Amino acid sequence: MMPTQSPIWHPFTQHALQGETTKILRGEGAFLYSADGRRIMDAISSWWVVTHGHCYPHIVSAIQDQASTLNQIIFAGYTHEPAEELAAKLLQLTPASLEYVFFSDSGSTSVEVALKMALGYWNNIGKPRTRIAVMQHSYHGDTVGAMSVGARGPFNAAYEALLFDVTPIPFPEKGREWETLNALYSVCEEQIPAALIVEPLILGAGGMLMYPAWVLREMKRICQEWDVLFIADEVMTGWGRTGTLFACEQADVAPDIACYSKGLTGGSLPLAVTLCRADIFEAHYSKDRNLTFFHSSSYTANPLACAAAKANLDLWQKSDARTRVSTLVSMQEHAIQPFQADPRFANVRRTGTITALDLKANDAGYLAGIGPKLQAFFKDRNLLLRPLGNTIYVMPPYCVTAADIDQIYAAISEAADLFA
Repeated sequence: MMPTQSPIWHPFTQHALQGETTKILRGEGAFLYSADGRRIMDAISSWWVVTHGHCYPHIVSAIQDQASTLNQIIFAGYTHEPAEELAAKLLQLTPASLEYVFFSDSGSTSVEVALKMALGYWNNIGKPRTRIAVMQHSYHGDTVGAMSVGARGPFNAAYEALLFDVTPIPFPEKGREWETLNALYSVCEEQIPAALIVEPLILGAGGMLMYPAWVLREMKRICQEWDVLFIADEVMTGWGRTGTLFACEQADVAPDIACYSKGLTGGSLPLAVTLCRADIFEAHYSKDRNLTFFHSSSYTANPLACAAAKANLDLWQKSDARTRVSTLVSMQEHAIQPFQADPRFANVRRTGTITALDLKANDAGYLAGIGPKLQAFFKDRNLLLRPLGNTIYVMPPYCVTAADIDQIYAAISEAADLFA
């Protein structure tokens, strides 16, 4: 029977199986407050975007102040102070090799921009390349270009005819890292791709798969040796999630192009940026209008979103934000340790503030039947946890307490009692 309560079509939702959606009235800190009177802990930062906490006062104040001055302006031929100040602050916090900032409005579009930058660069300098190298199991978004460089599977099977071909390299499984690096070397030598795009240190929607910093560093070295552009998709891994402000810092890697979104505004408003080297910008800088970088969206560099992001970056330039990340790293490590020896789980892992563990079940993967059962179980315990099939992951805002963390892992253990 078709639903009649609401005309809204929700993302990543099979409405024929989904129960009644939960209406949220407000958020504060690590918690959401529902219309039916529940206090729900947001243990995944509302799809990985909320960093300091819901409705963080400094960010809310910045949005309110900006709303009374300028809320929108075309960004072609015009600019505004929030965007200029935000771009300057971004360049202070990111690798020195990144010198130009292009604004968009989501992680997917920041990846689209990165791909178009890479292809446009090679085309405009007269050495066209069309091949993109990608990592197995990766996920980079849901627009056509972003789907093309992500893993083929249930996310994009219906749209296969629209996707362009890419060259995958294997995920660097523990103990088999050099298979990945040798494969990348061969791809660079034989195909000379325009770029390699990777999620540094941890693959998100692909299953919270983690790999060490030295592998990331070697991938960048190989790309540099073969003059292949290195695109770091830090949409999820940025803004403290891996324990440092950006994941690439842990490998001492400076990407040629970098994508940032999700926590860019602290989780308050949609905004994304793609940063690049000066020579990529300069390849599009010409009196020939045919060499223009043809990309935009109506809300490019929206002043309200830029003001929120600027306020967020103010927080990151103060030591207490980084201290909260370090504290959460320690709490997560302490909480996940007992599960290492728990026979009900496999591949218990942590990178920075993110933990993940695979519940041993009859099936695995994103569409594993256990996934919806786990999600419903956690919802009944007033926890927002959204497992990736049988993979349970914890990625809370940085304001959570030790008691909050204990509550999360007690529920995970209880779930295993029921479902393992």
